[in-house]
Amino acid sequence: MRIAIAASPEVAIPTIEALSKSSFQLVRVISQPDRPAGRGKVLTPTPVSQWAIENGVELLHPSNSEEIAAAVEGLDCVITIGYGVLLPEQILEIPTFGFLNLHFSLLPRWRGAAPVQRAIEAGDSVSGVTVFKLDAGMDTGPIYTVHRFALDSDISSDELLIELGLLGVDAVIESLDKIARNERPVPQPTEGATRAKKLTREEAQIDWNLDAEVVSAKIRAFTSNPGAWTYFRGSVIKVASPQITDVKLEPGEISLREKKVLIGTASTALHIGLITSAGKSAIDSTAWANGARLFEGERCE
Repeated sequence: MRIAIAASPEVAIPTIEALSKSSFQLVRVISQPDRPAGRGKVLTPTPVSQWAIENGVELLHPSNSEEIAAAVEGLDCVITIGYGVLLPEQILEIPTFGFLNLHFSLLPRWRGAAPVQRAIEAGDSVSGVTVFKLDAGMDTGPIYTVHRFALDSDISSDELLIELGLLGVDAVIESLDKIARNERPVPQPTEGATRAKKLTREEAQIDWNLDAEVVSAKIRAFTSNPGAWTYFRGSVIKVASPQITDVKLEPGEISLREKKVLIGTASTALHIGLITSAGKSAIDSTAWANGARLFEGERCE
């Protein structure tokens, strides 16, 4: 079976590597064009583009529908993983068996752009991956394979993406095997469908007047992009690695106790593990506090 991968983020690489070593023929990789990145705005390839270059796999950066159509002509199947392009229905019909998508949720829950983050924000106890056939809807196509993954209470979106990226390898190969055996996908139910809206920087601001469980989930969901943030001394800081404590502080009150940075919520305080000041890298919160020279009664807003 002649296949291609249309993907951009690093989370797709485990599946690409597995397919490149499988019995399926990985003909080419399709990814987004290089984008300016960093302070110097240097043109930088996507992680998937970089993988293709390093491994000598044909790499295409189609910029319009016509070029995408040409890129998938003559293929049996295309697997998309965070490609970031809405594909017209006429393109979906070009490969013999259409397009498969590796989606990082248990569809129909969390259809949309940010399923991993929304699952953590909502306090879900289980997540997983779904491989389905793309159709004209938003993550509504029939399902080939579902693999589940239980969530720890302290998992962050960065950590969950890594786990689901690995979990997706077998799910994709299993789905391709089903296609090879002429098995049909199962229609996706509509009951229980939720939408995983794209994250915004504005909603990543922390409201310390909420309960510790809610604030912790928000911080872990928005780690590290765009990053959960708050104001301290009039400047933005990002916080990560929260742990719920039994210490009582006023909402937003910040305190250094037993070499731990604590910030109060409506219930109990959170121990914050990492803090990022504007223009700097994330550091251990204790080191940050030593540099900041906290005084009693200071607050995050």
